[in-house]
Amino acid sequence: MKATYNLSSLEWKLSGWIPDLWRMEQEAEISTSRNAEIPAIPAHVPGSVQRALFEAGLIPDWNVGLNYRECEWVENRHWVFETIIPDEWIESRKMHRIRCMGLDYVGEVFLNGERVSQFCGTFVPHIFDLTPHLRESRNILRIVFVCPPRWLGQFGYTSQMKEWKVRFNYTWDWTARLVQIGIWDDILLEVTDGWEIECFRCTACARGGSGIVQVKASVPLEGTIYLALSREGEVIREISLRGDALTNGITWENLPIELWWPNLEGKQPLYDMTCKLLDSHGRVVDQVTRRVGFKEIEWVPCEGAPEDADPWLCMVNGREVFLQGVNWVPIRPNFADVAPDDYRKRLELYRDLGCNILRVWGGGILEKTCFYDLCDELGLMVWQEFPLSSSGVDNYPPDDDKTIQELSEVARSYIARRQHHVSLLLWSGGNELMYGDNKPIDTFHPLIKRFSEIVATEDPFRRFLPTSASGPSEWGNPDNFGLGVHWDVHGPWRATGALDAEWTKYWQNDDALFRSEVGHPSASPVDILKRTAGEFSLMPADAENPLWRRTSVWWIEWHEFVSEMGRAPSSIEQYVSWSQRRQQNALEIAVRACKDRFPRCGGIILWMGHDCFPCTANTSIVDFDGNPKPAALALAKIWRKRN
Repeated sequence: MKATYNLSSLEWKLSGWIPDLWRMEQEAEISTSRNAEIPAIPAHVPGSVQRALFEAGLIPDWNVGLNYRECEWVENRHWVFETIIPDEWIESRKMHRIRCMGLDYVGEVFLNGERVSQFCGTFVPHIFDLTPHLRESRNILRIVFVCPPRWLGQFGYTSQMKEWKVRFNYTWDWTARLVQIGIWDDILLEVTDGWEIECFRCTACARGGSGIVQVKASVPLEGTIYLALSREGEVIREISLRGDALTNGITWENLPIELWWPNLEGKQPLYDMTCKLLDSHGRVVDQVTRRVGFKEIEWVPCEGAPEDADPWLCMVNGREVFLQGVNWVPIRPNFADVAPDDYRKRLELYRDLGCNILRVWGGGILEKTCFYDLCDELGLMVWQEFPLSSSGVDNYPPDDDKTIQELSEVARSYIARRQHHVSLLLWSGGNELMYGDNKPIDTFHPLIKRFSEIVATEDPFRRFLPTSASGPSEWGNPDNFGLGVHWDVHGPWRATGALDAEWTKYWQNDDALFRSEVGHPSASPVDILKRTAGEFSLMPADAENPLWRRTSVWWIEWHEFVSEMGRAPSSIEQYVSWSQRRQQNALEIAVRACKDRFPRCGGIILWMGHDCFPCTANTSIVDFDGNPKPAALALAKIWRKRN
């Protein structure tokens, strides 16, 4: 029998240390030691070190002015999360382990002052056996984070980026540096006597209007398994099996189900796939439930596409669907602190705007479970990338054996944890991965080949893309229109000059089969600018102003305003109004042009959805507070219009 306890319900303390000084402490409980540079302060779990320090008044609000620079010292300390496991959770003669779904990034685990294990890696769960270190009472759990890597940010060499920690919060062109440290996802104590369901895997799809479910798990051979597919309490199919029957997996076919549809195309019915383990007395000793849905996906060539081109027309349940949506990045640099309501606010907004797809970008994370649950409910399909991204100086993925082995385990973990979600549409090797000639990477690259093999074996119902963009050409180059080389392409992200000239001409001549990144900048709303300016003036809104260049100068359009109006803006309100109107007009032109070409064009995904930092200017269509900019509201009229 297995009991599971959520350690987030406990009281946690956080202490900060000069590196390795904490190792000299002999006591099991060290958070209150006089040797700690930062003695015990309250901490949330899940939660980041930065949030705990901010709430204790020890670092400033990194969203204001240039305060983020005053937070970088946090990376140069060791941090100890500590709690006491309740005595009533401990059972004699049973295994006790903690399952950490997200640790960011590297450190060690201790129980009662004895080291349990080391850990390293943000993208996979970590499981630790506490049993040998338990005592009868007052068991003190300590999770220590040591210094993270110095640099994994936007610029550098992808071929040399081999630390499997999230990269974007080291700075990107849409966020300042805030390198998260902490426990970013659930942490559970599992107490078991060995009678449990392990490695439960479930995936579902539709074929010809009926459902298919595949289930696989490891359970005690002498046990009995009860499986049931149900919807709202009504059982669709059920069966009892010997314990070893799920080792190689079973498949149910011809299930009478209702199809799941993307947003605007129909309903999103969801089902429960329940697996119960029964002992010899018929008692339920463990139970797992996965929520599934049923859709049928086929990719076919776009109308008029070159004969050798990849298929970019998505057929959902036999219907051609134009894919329209946004690129998704984590809601905050310190994503450990993001609450379910923050996810719901943004995802319901994208649903209401008319989106049907979100591309979870490769510089981010495998999002928390609540993200995929909500996408299932809201009809938002997910394009999920593995954690690789371009770096500017070179964009070539590592190809050494050690990296391939490590990322293979990441890919398998991603698939095992998320493949049951009906919203999941496809897997991708990562963002803007290229050979030296800027040609998109393909499956001849050994790491990408391994990814493709893993997806084919572990999740064969879903498509795998080597990278985004993919095909002969990375960028949508107007000089190459008509040559058949634009399959899935990226760019442009900004118009130069008047929108009724080059920008409009560009989209009139476009021949891309799909566009997975297109954008145009605008300034953030005035209230956000004023709230986060700190000591800095908002004017002039140009690259000479430290506030405006704190993330990137790419998105500043001060000179475009002057060129168009013949003068500088008279106020920040005037500049923001002009900037947001310009973004709206530019994106309306781009999205309408792509949708008007359907089915010659399979879809367009905007870069990007929401701000995760209060940028002065960025390509987001949803601001830092999760509210739509004018462009988003205007695009809703195009997105929600039927073809």
